Amino acid sequence: MAGVMKLACLFLACMIVAGPITANAALSCGAVSSNLAPCIGYVMQGGVIPPACCNGVRNLNSMARTTPDRQQACNCIQSVARNLGSGVNAGRAAGIPKSCGVNIPYKISTSTNCKTVR
Repeated sequence: MAGVMKLACLFLACMIVAGPITANAALSCGAVSSNLAPCIGYVMQGGVIPPACCNGVRNLNSMARTTPDRQQACNCIQSVARNLGSGVNAGRAAGIPKSCGVNIPYKISTSTNCKTVR
């Protein structure tokens, strides 16, 4: 339980620090983070993807309709992943959209060049 509490605190700190990255994007890192928060346990520890995670992924996908919004979401996801550290399982993170039945136009990875996301 202490590990989950530390993870939640780190997640909230990431939301505060990340802030808006792209001036033209209407989508905030706070919105990205809050939608994807239910996915953190799965990304870090595995198991079953919570329904709330898939709901958040679907919601975020519907919010990120413009190129600046998709680039912003990409940057925010990368920022949160970097702040969560080495416990992030990149393969699980990358597989969430497909497992949730959501098609996104870029790969979920810290190596994705978010400037090329359209």
